[in-house]
Amino acid sequence: MANAIEVKVPDIGDYKNIPVIEVLVKAGDTVKAEDPLVTLESDKSTMDVPSPAAGIVKEIKLKVGDKVSAGALVLTLESVGAAVAPAPAKAAAAPAPAPQAAAKAASAAPEKVSSPLPQSLPQGGREASSAPDGAEDRIEAGFGKSHASPSVRRFARELGVDLTRVKGSGPKDRIVMEDVQTYVKTELARPRGEGAGSGGGLGFNLPPMQAVDFSKFGAVTTKPLSRIKKLSGSFLHRNWVSIPHVTQHEEADITELEAFRKSQAEEAKKSGIKFTMLGFLMKASVVALKQFPEFNASLSADGESLVLKNYHHIGVAVDTPNGLVVPVIRDVDKKGLLEIAKELGDVSARMRSGKISPADLQGGCFSISSLGGLGGTFFTPIINAPEVAILGVGKALMKPVWNGKEFVPRLMLPLSLSYDHRVIDGALGARFSLFLATVLSDIRRLVL
Repeated sequence: MANAIEVKVPDIGDYKNIPVIEVLVKAGDTVKAEDPLVTLESDKSTMDVPSPAAGIVKEIKLKVGDKVSAGALVLTLESVGAAVAPAPAKAAAAPAPAPQAAAKAASAAPEKVSSPLPQSLPQGGREASSAPDGAEDRIEAGFGKSHASPSVRRFARELGVDLTRVKGSGPKDRIVMEDVQTYVKTELARPRGEGAGSGGGLGFNLPPMQAVDFSKFGAVTTKPLSRIKKLSGSFLHRNWVSIPHVTQHEEADITELEAFRKSQAEEAKKSGIKFTMLGFLMKASVVALKQFPEFNASLSADGESLVLKNYHHIGVAVDTPNGLVVPVIRDVDKKGLLEIAKELGDVSARMRSGKISPADLQGGCFSISSLGGLGGTFFTPIINAPEVAILGVGKALMKPVWNGKEFVPRLMLPLSLSYDHRVIDGALGARFSLFLATVLSDIRRLVL
């Protein structure tokens, strides 16, 4: 017996009025379960709404350009058998960071990390406040007159961009995310005398980037950047230029910690859990964040106060086929090491298969970018704003360490802590790094 199913937009986190950028089926089409029906584009990711069952499309209830929220009717489907609850949306393209992932770049290790790509779009600190007198009023007024989605308006507001100066490339001259990014890149490339720093530009006195025809020197191949890299690039650039980064390097003796981890890894493996060092790093970071609450904070939008957070959500850079993305593990302080390890495995699998939701990228307090599996020692990760610090982790190496009587072999883990110097001074940064290294060297401190 045929059943009519109403396919609705699933839970997509806090996002509302998400634009429909593509309708992938038409009335009369036969679809299989999990086939994508329409594509939505938030400010963090592109998401497909999948079919909950196999059947025939009866009537499509929306069109390209419509803006929808969770629960909006997508289409009706004629299916054979009992109706199935709609499946969750899945990301069709990589989420974009943050900022503050990278991005949430993606922020941020080499490409992000932090990324990642990203969390709702990070607060931009005081960037817009550097505009000339009257510019902020003009920028705000431009939002009411501009043809752009809420996510694009928020993106432009955080970068201090006057939307009346941006030319839209979407349907009916709608301003899309790429238009704002192109405008920012153009303004950043202008010398100050040509308008950078006035009328909606970011105010950085940067020389123009020269266009070079590399084919004059030999054969070349042009490869488009992935979506996540394009979207996180502006955030990473902004974070690096607008946040005064300081990176503190330290080494932690993890000889006993690694021995304990290995002793438990086989038992965890029987339960399908990969017991890695990352869970210990997250728990140790929470201990340090509680000891130094300035690291578990964000600057207010006006830059005049510090917002201290009473929760401990940790962002972790995950390497996906499209680039680094930073999902957030919530309430790390309330979870055991095995629970964290299982959640890390689940979220990494969902990230790499493109099934992450925008809510998974929001709300981070502190990020970790671990390159230990790839190698290398120290580096300078980019802060994942609006966070004020990020921990970079290199590959542990066996080194001779003097114990007061002789050199003994110890497993040393390189740590690179980048922090916002507006919030954290050098002495506090050094204390945090040393305390974190001490916690890692004695796992008994994790239960204190």
